[in-house]
Amino acid sequence: MLQTDSKTIFFQSLGCPKNLVDAEVMLGITKEHNYKFVEDPSQAEVIVVNTCSFINDSKRESINTVLELSENKKTGICDKLIVTGCLPQRYKEDLKAAFPEVDAFVGTGQYGQILEFIEGKKESDEGFKHPKYLHNENTPRINSQPQHRAYLKVSEGCIKNCAFCIIPKIRGTLRSRTVESLVKEAEKLVATGVKELNLIAQDLTDYGRDLRDGTNLISLLKGLVKIEGLEWIRMLYVYPDEMSDELIELIATEKKICKYIDTPVQHINDRMLALMNRKVTGLQIRERLNRLRERIPNVAIRSTVIVGYPGETEEEYQQLRTFIEEAQFDHLGVFAYSHEENTASYLLSDQLPEEIKQARRDDLMKVQQTASKNRLKKFIGETLPILVEGPSEESEFLWQGRHQGQAPDIDGHILIRSGKLSQGKILELKIERAMEYDLIAGAIE
Repeated sequence: MLQTDSKTIFFQSLGCPKNLVDAEVMLGITKEHNYKFVEDPSQAEVIVVNTCSFINDSKRESINTVLELSENKKTGICDKLIVTGCLPQRYKEDLKAAFPEVDAFVGTGQYGQILEFIEGKKESDEGFKHPKYLHNENTPRINSQPQHRAYLKVSEGCIKNCAFCIIPKIRGTLRSRTVESLVKEAEKLVATGVKELNLIAQDLTDYGRDLRDGTNLISLLKGLVKIEGLEWIRMLYVYPDEMSDELIELIATEKKICKYIDTPVQHINDRMLALMNRKVTGLQIRERLNRLRERIPNVAIRSTVIVGYPGETEEEYQQLRTFIEEAQFDHLGVFAYSHEENTASYLLSDQLPEEIKQARRDDLMKVQQTASKNRLKKFIGETLPILVEGPSEESEFLWQGRHQGQAPDIDGHILIRSGKLSQGKILELKIERAMEYDLIAGAIE
């Protein structure tokens, strides 16, 4: 095991929660070897930037962050700048030419070796081929979230091969952790005060397929609900075509599983879905959503869609728009199609102008804003269990929290009027008002 004198280190993680967990593992490994974390990059001897390259906007943010932090090699005390994650996995050679000041580029399958790269390990092309690394319950990890919540990454990679998506080429094929490993890590997190676990993967419904021993999402959930002290389990990224009746029944009947589902649909038109290589039809999507709401009337549903996909006609867009009006999602992410090289959709003809893609995105967001208002109004007068997050970011006189239908960081929250509160507690509070994306709850006596 490598040892080091105490050095200061600064981490910047960009992108999705899956990327954040990778950064938390790197935090744990470096802390175990006597590195001291600092919040000011100018005070860091080592700077690590964990990057994203999913779409153009995320690539731009990652490159700008590397540029900004690289200045510390000139003006600060930084002597090692390490760039990790999806951007170097995808563009290593281009980055090496563009950023000679970077000391090492680390791929998505190499974050467990972060200390070795800081200590001078040389890059090899072999290390970037076919990422295989998967951390486990014994891997050091520091939870960067508030003490009462954490992400649990159950698998890595993807076998979906959607035509617009670069993830399988960046992250590799599906690699699932065992139920035993995940339960053990969850128990460790709960022992530190975690009450809410947010399960993440590229596709939770594919979890366990590669293990070929019967392991699946349902067996994992049945293991996690037995953990004493764990109160909320939330599922992110459950694909509609594989949302089984058995899974819906488990969500409906198990009190620890949040009545919340994140199910990306991407489109509703069958031709668009086929071009995207989504193995589902519009009718099947509607059937699953209807079944979900029939069995769990109070379920909160988040989804994502893509507008401006190559060849999307005005009529096909209007079909999607009508569907969004009808579906009344609680939360919706709308993405303008990003033209990504090395994806199947990159070669499609009929690429749409950027102004059309952005106009459709803006239009659909207005439709969703109305839906969100309507969905939130139903809570007025209800008493809900609310997880207290802490003092409000908007006012020193308010606190904020979330109910089960609000995932951390991506959905709205609940503003709580005064009262004696404690971060991480789940309290029964009455909803008084609804805003566009947030709710207001009454004070506690």
